[in-house]
Amino acid sequence: MNKIFWCKSCLNMSTRPRITFDSRGWCNACQWAEKKKNFKFNPRIKEFKKLIKKIRKLYKSPFDCIVPVSGGKDGSYVSYILKKKFGLNPLTITSRPPLTMDVGEKNLNNFVRSGFDHIHITPNEETMRKVNKYGFIKMGFPYYGWLISIFTSIIKTATQFKIPLIVYGEDGEIEYGGSKENLNTLIFGSDYIEKIYFESGYKKVMNAAKLTKQEMFWFELPKRKDNFELYLTHWSKYENWDPYDHYLVAKNNCGLQESKVQNSGTFTNFAQTDQDLYALHTYLCYLKFGFGRATQDAGIEIRRKAMTRDQGLNLVKAFDGMYPESYIKKYLEYYKMSKSEFNKVLDKWANKKLFTKNTKSGIWEPKFTIGEDFFYK
Repeated sequence: MNKIFWCKSCLNMSTRPRITFDSRGWCNACQWAEKKKNFKFNPRIKEFKKLIKKIRKLYKSPFDCIVPVSGGKDGSYVSYILKKKFGLNPLTITSRPPLTMDVGEKNLNNFVRSGFDHIHITPNEETMRKVNKYGFIKMGFPYYGWLISIFTSIIKTATQFKIPLIVYGEDGEIEYGGSKENLNTLIFGSDYIEKIYFESGYKKVMNAAKLTKQEMFWFELPKRKDNFELYLTHWSKYENWDPYDHYLVAKNNCGLQESKVQNSGTFTNFAQTDQDLYALHTYLCYLKFGFGRATQDAGIEIRRKAMTRDQGLNLVKAFDGMYPESYIKKYLEYYKMSKSEFNKVLDKWANKKLFTKNTKSGIWEPKFTIGEDFFYK
């Protein structure tokens, strides 16, 4: 396909991996947003309650489930709803991210103090740095090691404590644009994790990192024999997922604070405030596919009818693809790379069909105009 186009309802690009469009030109995220307004979630809630009942019968843990949290709005919201609305006792777990932000640490502390049992896992920082660096180089994914640990360390802990249900937040494929293959699948497993979340790159990165057996402890995918009927699910499958509503619930009940400055590359200040590498992640997403953090945020607001497509378009034009200049020194120190080595990785992942490099500034500039069909050779 040599034509790049944008969703007619929101601003998702046709370059987004696994995305699909209907005859109206609406992406699958907008199709689902339209459908779930009248979607019957009650049968799914009943299935969830049946699963809880089964787990309580089979296992005698004081905890009904595990909820991975960072102190951000979504994990805080899921934990709060499961405890207050469903009467469950969740064990919340955090895998410590690299380059933590002050506001993120404050939010996590506030969340825990709002009334939750919590375990903080800190994989060896040098090992995490190594895996993140190879994720950056081999996958164009700057916190790949932390992403791995969000699943592997949580699953390992669930196995150790015999808590067979892990409730993650949203299924991004469904909510933000991607394959509709698992639209009605409530439980997911290792295959989905490797294919979608790890982008089929787990073995590539881990082979490059060459970790010792000891270093692999928190990064090793579980073997099937260790899987004691472990159930992984996304809470977005059980309700009309609304990130802004989660922000309000977390702010009012879990002590969530906004960043005092605007997030890099977008117009918001209340989401993804746990680590500094996220700005690099969204910038690389922009270089690879042509859309960044502002496109994602605008799409959420458009689908929840909080802004029009035209308003979103203006914001995306103003903020998307912002080079994270203020973080560069910190990135170079973290990856132990020179500026030249760092730029070579960016150059490697820049989509040459969509961008051209400004020889004076060294910054990749788009050949396309956001929202206007673009043809490349």
